Amino acid sequence: MNAKVVVVGSLNMDLVVRAQRLPRAGETLPGERFFTVPGGKGANQAVAAARLGASVAMIGNVGDDDYGRQLHQALSAEGIDCQGVSTCPGVSSGVALITVDAASQNCIVVIPGGNGLLTPQSVQHFEALLQAAQVVICQLEVPVETVAWTLKRAHDLGKQVILNPAPATGPLPAQWFAFIDYLTPNESEAEALTGIAVTDQASAQLAAERLLQAGAGKVIVTLGAQGALLVTPEGHQHYPAPVVQPLDTTAAGDTFIGGFAAGLVRGLEEGEAIAFGQRAAALSVTRAGAQPSIPYLAELVP
Repeated sequence: MNAKVVVVGSLNMDLVVRAQRLPRAGETLPGERFFTVPGGKGANQAVAAARLGASVAMIGNVGDDDYGRQLHQALSAEGIDCQGVSTCPGVSSGVALITVDAASQNCIVVIPGGNGLLTPQSVQHFEALLQAAQVVICQLEVPVETVAWTLKRAHDLGKQVILNPAPATGPLPAQWFAFIDYLTPNESEAEALTGIAVTDQASAQLAAERLLQAGAGKVIVTLGAQGALLVTPEGHQHYPAPVVQPLDTTAAGDTFIGGFAAGLVRGLEEGEAIAFGQRAAALSVTRAGAQPSIPYLAELVP
């Protein structure tokens, strides 16, 4: 299969607890429900792109454990090309510990496991996948040197490069920006990247313009219920979010990224691809879990 979307990134098993509220430091709370679901930003975005109409390949690592086998099987079941998903002996698979409160807000602790062993050489081994792609997606849950190598290589190959800067803890390396066609932070990530507090469209525009000045091709700031803001050298455009009653926001951003990429490779115009990703993300937040919440293309066709 010549995948049109290649995702280079993380695979995690999500261990999810639902509780009335998030605990304070040192506090023990009774939970209401516990479940495990395949996740990881990279894998979530791969699943979203595949379910929403794109041919997809994944490059990443899992551990030699039951979680790793389940993660690999979950991607294969979606028709994703998994030749680039490697098993690392002697380490665990990535794990995310997620608590979700009654207002559908969450807090997450991630243990990298095999994700931390994804090297530039690991990705280079699957050069043929990158060459066949139209869109290459990266995040920040694998080593920074691997993200840096992938961004540059994909750019040099003439691919559309999407960087979802999550989880962002500070500014990106300056040399990365020239390789990024679409930089897609949410509010907190945009603030981490620029130092500008993002609370509305105006502040999102200021942060995005700062990122354009740094060299990014285009910036899409996702604002949750406030929609998404596309900022380019030519101007900006706001895309309102569909109105839904949220249940769980886990993987909403990943669903948007996957939907946006799928829209691009399916031939949608840029704005149409953004709106398509938003519709997919809006449906995902009405459902529990990461990958289980991601919709299929047939659910979005009027």
